[in-house]
Amino acid sequence: MAHILIIDDDTELTSLLKDILSFEGFETSEANDGIAGLEAMHNDIDLVLMDVMMPRLNGMDTLKKLREKWETPVLMLTAKGEEIDRVIGLELGADDYLPKPFSDRELLARIKAILRRTQSKPETASSDCVAFEDIQVFPGKQEAHCQSQLLDLTTTEFALLHYFVQKPGEALTKESLSLDVLGKRLSAFDRAVDMHVSNLRKKLPKKPDGKPRIKTLRGRGYLLVKE
Repeated sequence: MAHILIIDDDTELTSLLKDILSFEGFETSEANDGIAGLEAMHNDIDLVLMDVMMPRLNGMDTLKKLREKWETPVLMLTAKGEEIDRVIGLELGADDYLPKPFSDRELLARIKAILRRTQSKPETASSDCVAFEDIQVFPGKQEAHCQSQLLDLTTTEFALLHYFVQKPGEALTKESLSLDVLGKRLSAFDRAVDMHVSNLRKKLPKKPDGKPRIKTLRGRGYLLVKE
């Protein structure tokens, strides 16, 4: 079963989270500030559950440092109504966020959705490739290339690009992207899809003609442009 690292200075909450996750069969580790969380990171951690407000090193700075070395998926815990924290967290590479207070059921659903897309074992061989124009996606290796450059993508950005490349020229709604890629139903004011698409756009090299690769369909969703 997956190993989850909980980084939160609220020891009462971390104790409760460990009980909930252990009951579901997850292995857990705990750190009570950002510095301790970074020191606790290792290759066997499958997911990080991290609070934003912490002493010594806050969640945003911890996430920034974590992304310098690790691609491990991160689920941020944010204060209710603090939209700026959620947006910044997604910009820095968080895979998803969950506003406090949250239910056990919602927490487990978000964790399982992230793990499904990051731990899925594609049936295709590692050498198999899904390609569109100058973009190549290798599901078995979890690698993507554009203009012969290896792209530095988070697990969620990779899953999003893989989804787009399989449906070039097709209008994809935010609802379908949230459900099929993020593994959750789109809720009101949820900007996760928008932020992940924005991050992906920044990491894709510009097309030779300068035209956008991913087009925004106002009020509808997004489209991988097909000439």
